[in-house]
Amino acid sequence: MAQARTVTELAEYLGGVVQGDGTVLISGLGALESAGPGALTFLANPKYASRVAETSAGAVLMAPGAERYGRTAIVVANPYLCFAKLLTLFYTQPHPALGILPGAHVSETAVIGEGSSIYPGACIGRNTVIGNRTVIYPGAVIYDNVSIGDDCIIHANAVVRERCRLGSRCVLQPGAVIGSDGFGYAPDGAGYYPIPQVGIVVLDDDVEIGANSCIDRAAVEVTRIGRGTKLDNLVQIAHNCQIGEDCMIVSQVGISGSAKIGNHVTLAGQVGVAGHLTIGDNVLVGAQSGVPSSLPANGAYSGTPTMPHKEWLKSAMVVPRLPEIKKTVSALEKRVAELEAALKLNVQER
Repeated sequence: MAQARTVTELAEYLGGVVQGDGTVLISGLGALESAGPGALTFLANPKYASRVAETSAGAVLMAPGAERYGRTAIVVANPYLCFAKLLTLFYTQPHPALGILPGAHVSETAVIGEGSSIYPGACIGRNTVIGNRTVIYPGAVIYDNVSIGDDCIIHANAVVRERCRLGSRCVLQPGAVIGSDGFGYAPDGAGYYPIPQVGIVVLDDDVEIGANSCIDRAAVEVTRIGRGTKLDNLVQIAHNCQIGEDCMIVSQVGISGSAKIGNHVTLAGQVGVAGHLTIGDNVLVGAQSGVPSSLPANGAYSGTPTMPHKEWLKSAMVVPRLPEIKKTVSALEKRVAELEAALKLNVQER
């Protein structure tokens, strides 16, 4: 953990404004409910503003205009983001440059950059190029002819298949698989003939892949994940998909082959996306939605099949009342039938 700093020093680091005692010494971070006098906490949601009055924290990160209840505060435009930056400052340490450690299996034809660390049990294939200050943890397997950029972190048991390319500052969490074969089979009448998947996967700079997520190599050409995109755990990206920049793809999302996802798209948990469609820029798809067709840019969608989110909310409110509505409709149908029969009898009597 980093050394303690005064509130004033932290405010200068964040570009914030101190309200209260800037000499308070901060040695760590904590939640509003549990932070002690030597810790800094944050208020991001106004819903919890009253808890600032009760916290024992030495200082509070908060947005302009928030009530500080006499507490020392650092006022910033985005408290949540600034708290994340302080977590990095206090608790994240640089990876030491250890070189190739005993027990690592590194091909003689591999090129390892300066300041990189290859841990015991890692396996680096032929003609692979590893950038500077990259860390490859135990059990990670890097196949032949792979290219990995600078400042990457490849965690334990991650796999990067042959010829795939990673940019700089990429992170693969444990068990992530980059470049697994795409799910491609041609029916031959009796069974299915496997279609060779001869393409690759490219991760642009600053991409992060969650634990046990899989990105299939293209059948031909490239499956690409754009700069700054983050994948949660247990995400499946099929062959030939094109994912844009700065997307957030949450756990258990599945994207079928050749789908094109724009920039700044958020797919919430368990969203399913059909193949060969396009999702425009700045789209949010709600959890457990099914996307069977293309979605235009700049919208929020939910449901299966997806519809504009506000329409889905209205529909969702009706669902719990369906049994009651069914009874009402059945009663109305019976009443209408009775009225029609009475009307018919009346006509016949005339």
